[in-house]
Parts: sequence; C-alpha cells; structure tokens
Amino acid sequence: MTRQATRQPNLTRVSFALGLLVLCSTNIAAAIAGTYEIPVVLPLTGNAAFLGQGERDALKIQQDQVNAHGGLKGTDLQFKFYDDQSSPQIAVQLANQIVADHPAVVIGSGIVAMCNAMTPILANGPVQYCLSPGIHPADGSSVFTSFVSTHDLAIALVRYYRGRGFTKLAMITSTDASGQDGARGFEEAVALPENKGLKFVAVAKFAPADVSVSAQVEEVRTSGAEALVVWTSGAPFGTVLKSIAQAGLSIPVATTDANMTFAQMQQYASFLPKEALFMSTQWSSQPGSKELDPAVLAAQKDMNDAYKAANMKPDIAAALAWDPGLLVIKALRELGTGATADQIKTNISKTVGWHGINGAYDFVAMPQRGLNVFQSVVTQWKSDSKSWELVSKPGGDPIVAAK
Repeated sequence: MTRQATRQPNLTRVSFALGLLVLCSTNIAAAIAGTYEIPVVLPLTGNAAFLGQGERDALKIQQDQVNAHGGLKGTDLQFKFYDDQSSPQIAVQLANQIVADHPAVVIGSGIVAMCNAMTPILANGPVQYCLSPGIHPADGSSVFTSFVSTHDLAIALVRYYRGRGFTKLAMITSTDASGQDGARGFEEAVALPENKGLKFVAVAKFAPADVSVSAQVEEVRTSGAEALVVWTSGAPFGTVLKSIAQAGLSIPVATTDANMTFAQMQQYASFLPKEALFMSTQWSSQPGSKELDPAVLAAQKDMNDAYKAANMKPDIAAALAWDPGLLVIKALRELGTGATADQIKTNISKTVGWHGINGAYDFVAMPQRGLNVFQSVVTQWKSDSKSWELVSKPGGDPIVAAK
C-alpha cells in the first residue's frame, strides 16, 4: 500500500466519527416514542461483571456519540441493558422475555455459558451478536461472535512459543465452559503438523471456586515445562497467579485476553509473573505500529479518542464490544431501522474489507466472526508503561525470534 493510499479514510469509521448515521425508525419492536432500542444482555453483576460493565460502557459511548450528532435521523439510539447476573439460567429468562418483543437484533451475552444458553431461544428470531469469542456458531447461522476464535488465539500462542524455541508446555484450565473451550483449543493447536515436537508435559484443571491451586502449580513446576498457559479469567486467574508466585515458578505465563483489564493488572501487580503474556486481537497495539494495517490503527485511534473524551481508558471489555456495536450500527445505517433479522444477518455476512479495532474483517472468508488467526497477536504486560505491548506479529510469530 502506498503512503498516499494509507491516508485514505475508512468511510465507515469517518461516518461514525462525524455522526452521519441516517437511520429511520420503523422497526416495530424497537421504535418506542422516538427511540430505536437494541436489547443488550450482559453480566453486569456476578463473577463476570468486570467484563459486562466495561462492555456496557463501550456501547454507551457509541450511543452517546450517535445521539450527540442527531441520533438516527432524528431518532435516538438506545441500547437497553439487561443483567444476566453471570448466570446461564437468568440469561435464558431474559432471552425469553426479549424474544417476545420481536427485536431484529440482540447483543450479548459476554460469556460463553450465557451465550450458549441464549442461542436456542433466539434461533428463529433476532440476530444474536455474542460478545464472547469462546462460542463457535455454525456457518450461515443468525449468531455472530466477537473477536478472534479462542482456538485461533491458541494457535497463535503455540506458534509464538514454538518461535521462542520452547518444546515443553504446561496448561492449567478452569472446569467451567470457558476453561473447557480453551483446553480443547490448545490440544488442537499442539496437534497441528506445524507444532510437531511440541507437547504438554503437564495438564491440570481446577474449579473456579477453589481458593488455591498449589497442587496444580507444583505439578507444572516439577514437569520441566518451559512455558505455561493459564486459561481462566477474573478472580480465578488471580488465584492461579498467587500460587505461581508462592511456588517460585518463573517461566512465561500466558493467559486469555479476558484478563486484559487495568483493574486486574493493578490488583495483581505484586504477584504478576515477570513475563505475563496475553493472547489478543490487535486492539491494544501502539500507535504507529509497523506490524499492523494503517486502517486498523486509524480505527483504534477513533476508539481511543472517544474514550479520552469520556475520560475513560479502554481495555479488553471495550475491545470485545466496540466492533460488534459498530457492525450492527453499520447494518442499520445501510438498511434502515425497519430492517428484518434476515436482512441484518445478510448484511453482516457479506461484509468484507471493513476495518475495526481488532483487525480487517472478512465475513465471507470467516463466517460468523470475520476474523481469523492472522488478526491474532501475543502481547506482554509492561508494568512501567502500564500497557500491553506487541511481542508477536499478526498470526503469532515472535517479533524477535529465538536465536
């Protein structure tokens, strides 16, 4: 791409930034007294509230920007939030309540178990845009999912570890749905032909409610593992880190992007491993990064500017919600607010060459998600700069390979 070409604006991005969203308000289920309403189910309380609350903040910022520039052709956009309390059972109740109103699109939930619980209820109804990367919708379904697949994140991390020269890996995962999904992804990644010679020398599990995983960490310590994967999020991740610090284990520790929150980094600062790695998409990249598409960097700047204006700073919760919110807005902008669920599904399914904060989207090549392993990166938390910095190229190859 030429230097001149990189200056060309992303039309969707610029349109959003300028507030030029021209929607009509004819959706029967959503148009209420001059407001176009989109139901959003999130874990606003409970164990996953650290994600749900941040995702709500991201959508509120988008809503405020749209409405500050005339709304949706004079009609206010409103994300209506429902709290599933980090419970699949409550998510089911909410899905039944929402589907009775016949909306065209629903966003949420933010966690694997709740998304999976909602999906059967919404199967014949609205488009569902789940904000968890841990679900794997069937191609052509009305379910879309945020971010790179957890399985692609696993491929990128194993490729990174291999590029560092590591051959003996260990894994500790929680027994919940997210942990099980992560474990499957890493087992599949290590089994790929490109990873011949790599193996897990220790694999351990723990319940999210456990107050210590010292036995599992000791198993890793005595296995001779050169690098570790910890697949769990929130408070259970802190439990694992404490046990790692107490055991004096000093190998690189990589975890799911769900733990990329500033609150956690501050809370765990005293016992974070020396090399704390996080699998992610490209959202946390530094401005001017030579590794990434300039259009993706421009989309990231738009998000960062919006957060700065709101006196906030984005982390993983923002990254999970930001692009899905804009993709839904884009569909409504192009179709009008009278669009049916099938029309919105088709619009998103045909989206190609759209640049978001997480990478360049192609829903034709990557149905239901738009992203693949080549939008995955490995980052490292830097306590001095209080930021996540790229240590891999897109796809997982180390920026500095093993010597």
